[in-house]
Amino acid sequence: MFYSRSSIQRIAILSVHTCPLAMLGGKKTGGMNVYVRDYARELGRRGIQVDVFTRSQDDCIPMVMHDLGENARVIHIPAGPEYPIPVKDVANHLDEFTRNVVRFALEQGVAYDIIHSHYWLSGLVAESLRETWGAHIPIVQMFHTLGHMKNQIASSAAERAPRERINGEWHIIHHVADKIIAATPAEHDQLVGLYAADPAKIEIIPPGVDFGRFHPIPKSEARRRVNLDQCKQNILLAGRIEPLKGIDTLLQAVALVDKCCPDTLKNVCVTIVGGDPWADDLDAEMARLQQMRADLGITEFVTFVGSKDQMILPNYYAAAEMVVMPSHYESFGLVALEAMAMGTPVIASEVGGLAHLVRDGETGFHVPSRNPEALAERIFELLKNEALRAEMSRNARCYARRYAWPLVVDQLVVLFDSLVEQKSAALYASAAF
Repeated sequence: MFYSRSSIQRIAILSVHTCPLAMLGGKKTGGMNVYVRDYARELGRRGIQVDVFTRSQDDCIPMVMHDLGENARVIHIPAGPEYPIPVKDVANHLDEFTRNVVRFALEQGVAYDIIHSHYWLSGLVAESLRETWGAHIPIVQMFHTLGHMKNQIASSAAERAPRERINGEWHIIHHVADKIIAATPAEHDQLVGLYAADPAKIEIIPPGVDFGRFHPIPKSEARRRVNLDQCKQNILLAGRIEPLKGIDTLLQAVALVDKCCPDTLKNVCVTIVGGDPWADDLDAEMARLQQMRADLGITEFVTFVGSKDQMILPNYYAAAEMVVMPSHYESFGLVALEAMAMGTPVIASEVGGLAHLVRDGETGFHVPSRNPEALAERIFELLKNEALRAEMSRNARCYARRYAWPLVVDQLVVLFDSLVEQKSAALYASAAF
């Protein structure tokens, strides 16, 4: 495969609060983890040296891990207690994180051509690193989610982003980042409209999908691998167990299908991947959803199977007739892209990135957020119409091809090269005076 050539030799990727090697579907693991992991791996394949810096959350794990493949390392940086802590508390340890990254680079004798920071906490660390490493190093920022957007859909004070986050995002946008990568046109508009970002500073480059991992698998084989009933149709939801994912909307929709057309669900199972449904001390949202499942009388249809490794996840996609994403907010919706690469239609809320990624009537359906009636209607339609599912499956696989990681990283490399050249030219010009 042809790759865009690059003058970049080494990149520092910052993913302070979450590790790209973490199990997916956990409390703070999801699309960002997948993005950082697969993007770093693709850079490494091209001969670019990649160091991903993340906060150490387990002192038994080696500081440096090479699980991302050739030329790519994950470096676990001590900063605060070496166990999981709330994201809001990670902000208290950014200075220590920065100091230990600087120390690591000095001991290794390495220098970086560019910093790519993910989430607002990483953007603040990037600013501090540049103060030490030099003004010539460009900073590229991705937020993945935005505090103002989270607040727009929050249903309680506990779900709102803290003022510290909003202020941090604003500061990074206006005073730190040389370029901001938006996953979709919707995120571009949110950055401009909610944060007064300079449109010229924003590049729209979507995440990618690994076709080596996400490709069609015979349904019977996939169901055997994950121990699903061969005789039942399967509806899948995969993601973190948190209110903004709209899992309650799916449960309500399933109950509506059962009430209106009870025979339909006799040969259907609903599988929810994510979280830990067997914990002694259940997460509040998991407990709420399990109680709702019981109250709606759909326990026999709906199963929580917990978080799954990405090596197993493709089998769940392939085993399903459809993937449902009733989210209230998604900056992109990587699960939808992975499902479509597998050839599985997606029913998704018409919000954020999902409104751009899922093509209504072609690769799946759009439904309004928080609307179980509309979701139930589309679920019923796909369960009953095998020909439509087959057509959407073909369309989904074809459409997903444009998001292959090599194509996405080509765009990123071009951006990085241009930024390094611009920084070098600007410093040369200032030195001449």
